[in-house]
Amino acid sequence: MFDVIGKRRWFYLFSALIVVPGLVFILLTPFAGSSAGLKFSIDFTGGTLWEVRFADRGVTPAQVKTVLAAQGLADSTVVSTSDDYLLIRTKPIGLIETAPTPTPAPTVPPTPTATSSPSATATPSGGPTPSGSPTPSPSPSPSPSPSPTPAPTPTPSPTPGIVPTEGRIGDLARALQAQLGPIEAVRQTTTVGPVISEELTLQALQLLALGSLGILLWIAFRFKDVKMGVTAIGALVHDVVVVVGIFAILGTLFDVQVDALFVTAMLTVIGFSVHDTIVVFDRIRENRARHAGEPFAAIVNHSILQTFGRSINTSMTVLLTLLALLLFGGEAIRYFVLALLIGILSGTYSSIFNASALLVTWHEWEAGRRARRIAARRGA
Repeated sequence: MFDVIGKRRWFYLFSALIVVPGLVFILLTPFAGSSAGLKFSIDFTGGTLWEVRFADRGVTPAQVKTVLAAQGLADSTVVSTSDDYLLIRTKPIGLIETAPTPTPAPTVPPTPTATSSPSATATPSGGPTPSGSPTPSPSPSPSPSPSPTPAPTPTPSPTPGIVPTEGRIGDLARALQAQLGPIEAVRQTTTVGPVISEELTLQALQLLALGSLGILLWIAFRFKDVKMGVTAIGALVHDVVVVVGIFAILGTLFDVQVDALFVTAMLTVIGFSVHDTIVVFDRIRENRARHAGEPFAAIVNHSILQTFGRSINTSMTVLLTLLALLLFGGEAIRYFVLALLIGILSGTYSSIFNASALLVTWHEWEAGRRARRIAARRGA
């Protein structure tokens, strides 16, 4: 019988080899700017995402950045995709200040005055002929009250597929086309303000925290053991750090960004991972009642082996589906599927080799501390 618990230190070491490099890149994120660590999409940072394809497929990201820098967008990023599109990210174009247009001074209409009595003009015969009838002066009308200035309405984003011609983004399109040739296609144009991005970031953190707290409380209540809840959360933290760390490395090396779908993937990983952990913990609880005289480590090891086949079979069905989506799915969900694939692999590993092993380590530490207290009392 394979001794999983007896070799748990090797499994801890393997986890550390994966977690530590990713954790280093995660910690670099606030200090390295955009050069290392996690790369956040405009869902979190705010900005404009513009995906275009030029008629000249030889246009490079460096050329586009040069044109954008001349337009005051030197901090933009441009990345080429596999299908010849260029992904342009800038600060929110809708929030970029433009030169104010001069407001014309209000004109005051002249006050009408009364017309004098009709003048007489001489006729060829010499008799005065009235040139016109008296013109009555118009009655003064009350001056119209100034109408309230309407509140500015946000400018909608240009329709995808159409090269924009109006506003600031229209100016950028004309500048790009003047320097680099006509834009053949526009796949998407999205602008997210910083207020929206801050709300998304806060909601993402709240969802992750609430999900973890709910799992901890439910496991502690269901199994009547806080240690099981805490070790399950420890395995979840392991999975989250593995996925986020790998994406931090991918962001540093390949400019892979995390977006709102990444949060959805993380919540899915948390739910799937804890599902496997609960299956193992439930078998441990059953075997503790059946084999009350056996050592706790032996009971846990036996429980892991009993549920091993079920965990592998369940995970493989999901992983094969995700692998097909990763290879043949669309570009829009590729990194979402990649996050799920990495997370479920890590979740299966941590449920089998980490969560139960941590439970045994904690149990043995408590037993050792209890034995030392008893020995100290006897020695006293």
